[in-house]
Amino acid sequence: MILLAGNSLTAVGVGTLFWSILIFSLFFFLLAKFAWKPILAAIKQRDEMIKGSIESAENARKEMQKLQADNEAILKKAREERETILKEARDVRDKLIAEAKGRATEEAEKIVEKAMTGIEREKDKALSEIHEQVATLSVEIASKLLGEKLSKTGEQDKLIDKYLKDIDLKKN
Repeated sequence: MILLAGNSLTAVGVGTLFWSILIFSLFFFLLAKFAWKPILAAIKQRDEMIKGSIESAENARKEMQKLQADNEAILKKAREERETILKEARDVRDKLIAEAKGRATEEAEKIVEKAMTGIEREKDKALSEIHEQVATLSVEIASKLLGEKLSKTGEQDKLIDKYLKDIDLKKN
C-alpha cells in the first residue's frame, strides 16, 4: 500500500516529522523530569561506592604493608632473641663443662694424692717390716753362727780369753 501511494520509504512527511519531534520532546521532558535525576544519582552513588572501595582497598593494602613490616620486625626480634638465648645456653654449657672438668681434675688430684700417701705409708710399713725381719734374721743367723762356732770345743774358751784381754786393755 505504501508503494501504491507513491511515497517512498525514505521520504519523510511533515506530519510524521512533527509527531516524531513532539513525541521525542515529550519523552525527553519526561526522562529529564523523572528519570535523569535518579539515574544520575545512582551513577553518582555507584561512583562514590567505587571510590570508597578503591580507598578501602588502598587502606587495606597500606595496612597489609604495615602488618608485613610489623611481622618482619617481630620475626627479626624473635630471631635475635633466639640467637641470644642460644648464645647464653652455649655459654652456660661451656661454663658447666669447664666447672665439671675443674672439679674432675681436683678430684683426680685428690685421689692421686691419697693414693701416693697410701703408697708411701705402705712402702714405709713394708720397709719397717723388712728391717725388722732383717734384724730378726741377722740375730738368728748370728746366734746360729756363734752357736756353731762356740759349740766347737776350745773355741769358747779362746773367745772368753780374747774378750777378757780386750777388757783389760781398755781399762789401762
